[in-house]
Amino acid sequence: MLKRDTKHNRATKETIIEVYLNLDGKGDSEINTGNEMFDHLLAQLSKHGLIDLNVAVIKGDKGIGWHHIVEDVAIIIGQSFSKCIGDGKGIVRTSHSYVPLDETLVRNVIDFGGRGYFKLSGYIGDSDLGQLSGSLISHFLETFSRESKCNIFTTIIEGVNNHHISEAIFKSLGISLKKALEIDPRRTSIPSTKGTIN
Repeated sequence: MLKRDTKHNRATKETIIEVYLNLDGKGDSEINTGNEMFDHLLAQLSKHGLIDLNVAVIKGDKGIGWHHIVEDVAIIIGQSFSKCIGDGKGIVRTSHSYVPLDETLVRNVIDFGGRGYFKLSGYIGDSDLGQLSGSLISHFLETFSRESKCNIFTTIIEGVNNHHISEAIFKSLGISLKKALEIDPRRTSIPSTKGTIN
């Protein structure tokens, strides 16, 4: 089987970030963004998606807030996914996952069809998220969907605690990514009637 992993880096005047991604991993992660809540959420994505993920923020302008770091991590992770997927030959392509966490229930539905689009139904507030904000979590998902070229529809069906909501979102997304990017042995072509997902 073709090995689907990559090392990728992004260097701007705002951030310097290094990422290693393996779509066919064991869920191992080493994540250091400088924001413990953000690290926690990315670890959920890795663990529940069986995706090996290393993220190191070498430099970041966190003194003005976390926007640039969160956005640039989303860019580089999304680009890494796109690179590993390539032409998409053999992938399942679409999937969904429901994940409960105490009072919370979240659903993610995704499609790796070559177009980035994100829709959040529900609201993520700012309490119980450490130094992260609900709007930045939504922005991460929007940016990741654009750069990885997939549709993501995230629905908060039930939920009160913002930590539970956010964690359930990333667990559900990880599971959905795993299922959508699995190789179907019966699928010998690109999963699109137009012959491309790019």
